[in-house]
Amino acid sequence: MAAMPKQHPSAGTPVPDLSTVWLRVFLVVARHGSFTVAARALGWTQSAVSRQISSLEAALGGAALFDRLPRGVRLTEAGRLLVPHAETVAETLHGAARALADLREVAGGRLRFGAFATADAALVPHALAAFRVRHPRVRLSREEGLTPGLLDRLAAGHLDLAVVSTTGRAPLESYELRHLLDESLYVAVPADHPLAGRAGPVRLGQLADADWISGSSRPEGTLLDAALRQGFRPRVTHVVGEWTAKQGYVAAGLGVTLVPALAAESVRPDIALLPVLDEGAPARAVYAATARGRELTPAVEAFVGALREAVARIPVPG
Repeated sequence: MAAMPKQHPSAGTPVPDLSTVWLRVFLVVARHGSFTVAARALGWTQSAVSRQISSLEAALGGAALFDRLPRGVRLTEAGRLLVPHAETVAETLHGAARALADLREVAGGRLRFGAFATADAALVPHALAAFRVRHPRVRLSREEGLTPGLLDRLAAGHLDLAVVSTTGRAPLESYELRHLLDESLYVAVPADHPLAGRAGPVRLGQLADADWISGSSRPEGTLLDAALRQGFRPRVTHVVGEWTAKQGYVAAGLGVTLVPALAAESVRPDIALLPVLDEGAPARAVYAATARGRELTPAVEAFVGALREAVARIPVPG
């Protein structure tokens, strides 16, 4: 039974609903000039090939595509006109199949991901370097931002994955989370600070009277939540956003600041890092977040694997 033609949405021209099987059989017959030889090439019967060609001709308005000759067949003018179009369809479908195979094998496609700033200090570069070696044909794009903004980008479909943390009290429960690490904290003090030479971790309460350098004037929703949990409200005297700038303020003796483990590798030599005593829950957890209900590409899964491998390479200051 011939397929009914569709109506073109803009010009009102009937558009035939063609089976790709018909077009494939048509091209094989055109190549061999024979229904019998085409049937052998396809592993079909000659009558099956003939039915496919008849269905295609009917769908195209009844014009004959082949002259049936005593020995074989020959393309009509309509058949010659159809050949390049059928070849274009076939090549497009082959291209789609190749692209989908590349996607499955992480040999193509794209990966759009974001990360918060301290994850970009060591975790993400290690993971990205390993991923690029293994999957060089995947197109990568990266964004940096705060966890709430990255989650918004993820929900809107602009990112495939985001490396986020529990800092900032973002609504993480709305996303699929793959745990990467529980991150410890260090307090950065000037190299000549009385606590700089001591062994072992310190309690934040020992620095309750210190001037603090933070990215916000309020400790709530920042790393300084840890101080609130330990019973004191830190006195933030300098609001500084960049990690490198915070270190400069510490080195100049203007205060102390908290440094997460992910940023500890890049600490300058004229300040000292003191591990903070973990007296309960870790300072923050770090996750690879994806949008709930969205199918993950193999590239996303591969990058999560690279992130987990990179966690083991995060240095711990001595």
